[in-house]
Amino acid sequence: MDDIQKMLLEQVADLHEVPAGAYNIRANGVSAARATTANIDIVTKEDKQGIDIVIKPGTKKESVHIPVVLSQSGLTEMVYNDFYIGDDCDITIVAGCGIHNSGDEASKHDGIHSFFIGKNSHVKYVEKHYGSGDGKGERIMNPETIIEMGENSYFELETVQIKGVDSTDRSTKATLADGAKLVVSEKLMTHGTQTAKTAFTVDLNGEGSSANIVSRSVARDDSYQLFLSKINGNNRCAGHSECDGIIMDNAKISAIPEITANCLDAELIHEAAIGKIAGEQITKLMTLGLTEEEAESHIVNGFLK
Repeated sequence: MDDIQKMLLEQVADLHEVPAGAYNIRANGVSAARATTANIDIVTKEDKQGIDIVIKPGTKKESVHIPVVLSQSGLTEMVYNDFYIGDDCDITIVAGCGIHNSGDEASKHDGIHSFFIGKNSHVKYVEKHYGSGDGKGERIMNPETIIEMGENSYFELETVQIKGVDSTDRSTKATLADGAKLVVSEKLMTHGTQTAKTAFTVDLNGEGSSANIVSRSVARDDSYQLFLSKINGNNRCAGHSECDGIIMDNAKISAIPEITANCLDAELIHEAAIGKIAGEQITKLMTLGLTEEEAESHIVNGFLK
């Protein structure tokens, strides 16, 4: 891999060297490196682009890295990654996509990640998106995540996009069985003329299931963001959706939360707040010696931390 691809790997997967455990690194449309373990197998799909990740029941304290990097202008791809996670597992999965585009043609990565999670399993899934390059070509990423959660399973989704992605349409759909719990933390920043759409659809089908979706975003310059969240309470369950946005310059943010209770014992809450940085916050930091620009940066970084 060249220096640009190594830089992208560091940004999206915090990889400075070959990771421990299982991994599959995809670079410019092909598999660049792969390793499996006794408990985690990675198999190339035969009918379409993508891989199957099979994790044996009872696998504990292991990790899987599956980052994607693109450094070729004009490259577009669509991949399908399926995760089959057995019962009683405790694992961390690190994904993410980085695009470096120094040309005039758009570079685009679309991916569908499907998770089939066994009973009592605990999964942490980290997905970071990053763009760089001084070309006129766009950097486009459209990830779709589909989650089917077994009884008493736990899925933590941490998704981050704070730089360089011109257009993104992010979709997450989850179905929860009895006792399953979904926790989502989204951090997003757009600038320039970038656009970002985020959509969550959660079906709380199981008795005692729960979901907590929290999105924090900052929109700068002339960028636009759309946040959609739909939680369906179909049993005795608890659901919470929260969108907090900071708007700056000429940017626009739309937040559309929706909750539907189809059961008498469904407890659902949605919250949405969008506003500019409070003037007194900036003034306070400026009295400590920061410039106005430094004060804004400090507030934004703290908000997205």
